[in-house]
Amino acid sequence: QVQLVESGGGLVQAGDSVRLSCAASGSTFNSYAVGWFRQAPGKEREFVASISRSAGTTYYADSVKGRFTISRDNAKTTVFLQMNSLKPEDTAVYYCAADFQWRFDRVLSDVDEYDYWGQGTEVTVSS
Repeated sequence: QVQLVESGGGLVQAGDSVRLSCAASGSTFNSYAVGWFRQAPGKEREFVASISRSAGTTYYADSVKGRFTISRDNAKTTVFLQMNSLKPEDTAVYYCAADFQWRFDRVLSDVDEYDYWGQGTEVTVSS
């Protein structure tokens, strides 16, 4: 099992940058694919970015491609989401999620593919 805790959210202005962190506890963190999702008020949770357990592969939603960067530090059992050029439509609660991959090194983009979730951190982008 793995426990996930997000941090780094807050109120920012359009065009600003924010870095979210997802700290994981539990063993074998480097066996987990990790993803970031977000949920805006009244909307379904949507995929943002994913990183494979080795960090060799990343995948982004079209809406954030070129602006957001996902990375991980397996030694520190932390995954980051660097968000640049923020827009008001990026306003949401951001969640990190993890799925045990054993020997696979995949990126996952479906909510249903992840077994472990953090509590979320809120990001509000004002215009």
